[in-house]
Amino acid sequence: MTDLETQYNQLITPLRAAFQEGMTHDLAWRRGQLDALERLLEENEQSILDAMHRDFGKPPQEAFMAEVAFVISELRYARRRIERWSRRRPVDTPMVGQPGRSYVQPEPLGVVLIIGAWNYPVQLVLAPLIPALAAGNAAILKPSELTPHTSALIAELVPRYLDRKAVAVVEGGVPETSALLKLRFDHIFYTGGAAVGKIVMQAAAEHLTPVTLELGGKSPAIIDRDADLKSAARRLVWGKTLNAGQTCVAPDYVLISADQRDELIEHMRACLEDMFGADVIDSADYASIVNQRHFERLSGLLQHGRVAIGGRVDHERQRIEPTVLVDVDQDSELMQEEIFGPLLPVIEVPDLDRAIGYVRSGDKPLSAYLFTKSDASKQRFLSEITAGSACINDVIIFMSVPELPFGGVGMSGMGQYHGKAGFDLFSHLKSVMQRGRWPEVNVRFAPYSAFKMKLLKLLG
Repeated sequence: MTDLETQYNQLITPLRAAFQEGMTHDLAWRRGQLDALERLLEENEQSILDAMHRDFGKPPQEAFMAEVAFVISELRYARRRIERWSRRRPVDTPMVGQPGRSYVQPEPLGVVLIIGAWNYPVQLVLAPLIPALAAGNAAILKPSELTPHTSALIAELVPRYLDRKAVAVVEGGVPETSALLKLRFDHIFYTGGAAVGKIVMQAAAEHLTPVTLELGGKSPAIIDRDADLKSAARRLVWGKTLNAGQTCVAPDYVLISADQRDELIEHMRACLEDMFGADVIDSADYASIVNQRHFERLSGLLQHGRVAIGGRVDHERQRIEPTVLVDVDQDSELMQEEIFGPLLPVIEVPDLDRAIGYVRSGDKPLSAYLFTKSDASKQRFLSEITAGSACINDVIIFMSVPELPFGGVGMSGMGQYHGKAGFDLFSHLKSVMQRGRWPEVNVRFAPYSAFKMKLLKLLG
């Protein structure tokens, strides 16, 4: 065992002891932790916004909306429902089980590991923590090292507000994460890319630990022939410029007919100026790319298509202008991997049939978008395209609905959370049957007979 593994083993031991002693099972304790988490966010709001701005220039209003307010909304929703979600859930008992009662009893899993991502460095650590605490678990949080100011602030604040016996924070990069993954957890929740997701899953397999993988993928936006192009353009621009496109459910590319393409692009050009002014790259309402490596990767993708809007880069500030690309190279990295930045390829397709076929030819995306006025198109889209989430006539905003489970499918991830889905994710749903002692139905006991056979068929 390495020094880090020894250190983290010493960290997890008291957390597991607190869980085993039943401290985290108490509903009052769970509510108290969510109350404390809300105070953490409210009392340190400005420090949180400042940290994210220092890490990658995230605009304060955008950070408040997508990080602080989002997490507060989720925890308030969960706090109001903890008691209801924790109750026994009765199910029917068949005749063969009578007299008896059957029910499902949620119970906490134990100690969970939550590995956050850099693009929403507060939300993607604390939002999974909400259902983990609500379900009665202890937790270790691992914020992303790529946003060091936010990571340090989380490591400072969490022990001040939350119960140190049940919640801990580990900072660091690959060595620290690797050491954590050597330990046995009762669930691992990871948000990030597929490559690291595979590593997490392999490490979890050593202990048969269940995992939730919130990954990503190439989320398509299909523009139907009857779509409102002006509305579609505004919402696409918002979704692609939010966090400078560094959002797992951002529209990754647009599929549209050739005769609509240029009109949509002109509407997007007008929307960009309306939202950010004449010089988007200098706007205080627009984020930077998180680090040099991601900046260079995104800058290199610009060569794989013709720039219709934008295209400027600022190396010193690690900023890339929102860029619409046409005539793209279909075999390039631009179209083969998730972009995760402010580049939006627009692909020409003749009709909805070809658009659906294009999407289905690739991996299942984390989200899929359709802009249409047609109920028939909507039904085809929903029935023929498999995605983690689907949204009609908008992008990303479905994330604001806490009772919509969020998660991927196939290469875009596994497992869902938010709302009750998150509570169930971090719970073991124990099946319970309680039998009455009388009357005793002897049909199941030997010796068997033709009469018992007939009776079993009737009861079945």
